[in-house]
Amino acid sequence: MGTVLAIDAGTTGIRTIAFDETGTPVDQAYRELTQHYPAPGWVEHDPEEIWTGVADTLAEVAGRLDAAGRGPVAAIGITNQRETALAWDRATGRPRHRAIVWQDRRTADRCDALRDAGRLPVIRERTGLVLDSYFSATKWEWMLGPGGVEPGAGLALGTVDSWVLYQLTGGAGRGILATDVTNASRTLAFDIGALAWDAELVDLFGLPARSLPEVMPSSGRFGVTARAFGALPAGTPISGVAGDQQAALFGQACFTPGMTKNTYGTGSFVLMNVGSDRPRSPEGLLATVAWDLGQVPRPAGVPRVAYALEGSVFVTGAAIQWLRDGLGIITEAAETGPLAATVADTEGVYFVPALAGMGSPYWDPDARGAIVGLTRGSGRAHLARSAVEAMGFQTRDVVQAMARASGAEVGAMRVDGGASVMDLLLQFQADLLQAPVARAAVVDTTALGAAWLAGLAEGVWGSLDELSDQWRADARFDPGVGPDVADARMAGWHRALERARGWARR
Repeated sequence: MGTVLAIDAGTTGIRTIAFDETGTPVDQAYRELTQHYPAPGWVEHDPEEIWTGVADTLAEVAGRLDAAGRGPVAAIGITNQRETALAWDRATGRPRHRAIVWQDRRTADRCDALRDAGRLPVIRERTGLVLDSYFSATKWEWMLGPGGVEPGAGLALGTVDSWVLYQLTGGAGRGILATDVTNASRTLAFDIGALAWDAELVDLFGLPARSLPEVMPSSGRFGVTARAFGALPAGTPISGVAGDQQAALFGQACFTPGMTKNTYGTGSFVLMNVGSDRPRSPEGLLATVAWDLGQVPRPAGVPRVAYALEGSVFVTGAAIQWLRDGLGIITEAAETGPLAATVADTEGVYFVPALAGMGSPYWDPDARGAIVGLTRGSGRAHLARSAVEAMGFQTRDVVQAMARASGAEVGAMRVDGGASVMDLLLQFQADLLQAPVARAAVVDTTALGAAWLAGLAEGVWGSLDELSDQWRADARFDPGVGPDVADARMAGWHRALERARGWARR
């Protein structure tokens, strides 16, 4: 059997987590990642720092596992911040530019120009995405233009998973240049129906096709480690790769169509498994590849390739940070839930956290934050509760858009992420959805998903049924109010939302 390691190369840091054969985390190590802001709206990471964080945390965890006699590592899985773009030299292994992070907005004007030129329909049809600087292709295009990266024969273009895999498998002159379907599906240059790079879109963005990584299934052997990392020997299989949100969907065991997860982080990401048929790209939502299981055994009726609908809410936990750093009404984020619980409701106060425009299902970059319904009796607790409730309101809007697009109602939602510790939020969410909400017992579902994908490929786990049996809920929240109450709350939210979205038009 053995232990499986998951590398979680996130936006703010690098974590390696070890899972045993029951899917229980048994060790982990973390390194914070420096954020670089070279200009307003620009966000960059140092690829060398990403790699150092991976190598150091791998060695640290492997050393403790060896000391504890936990046996050999059976496989490594990789999950990563999606859409972040990198360029490096395949011969030397050296970066050609800092990584341009998914949050970076430097290519927004280019996206506007492509939209004005009528390119959006074909991009929506083939990629399932919208024209936004969020995604990778315009970042690579910028590197090859203003960024000064030369498109020579030795150039490699990739996302964070590709960079980590390349280094693990030997780096300079030896490393494997590959990615998986989930990360490729977030680039604006990948046809999610054909599951291949789209030649027309690759040409549109001026990308040298030979520099792009080979696209492989999410579960299957990508390669092996080319050297030891402390007690972790050379030759360890690297057998699972998935972007962070798809990995979380897998780690929540959402294996059948209609199953849905929400990760409450800085923003929130709602994903619904919609099965084997590539969905149309509905207004306000993204269509994406959930995973490709390759040759992994799976139950009858479970497809090799699954698709998902995704709703990206830009500001959820970030609103709590703003209450702390901007308004000073709390000193720590952990105070929010207890403070919000000191009042029975917001007494009509609504907080629309459009602090960076609005994501799904609105996609309104001109929306501005608003707090409405204030009275002389409004206080800190009402503001805190309104921020918590805004997470629930935005999630219901996304879920309802998904239900309309897929024709499948959400029977239950599985949740994770930092804000999911708040029972108040999850009960409110269940009330709004009129469906149960379950908090996962293993909070690191992103890393667990990567570990499961890798372990399935190497025989640590035998099937998806076995993984479904491993999934456990920490707590379950059932609706405590009827649909009339839920709809009335949503009506108030929508009135507040219209004010926030109409601000720029006044």
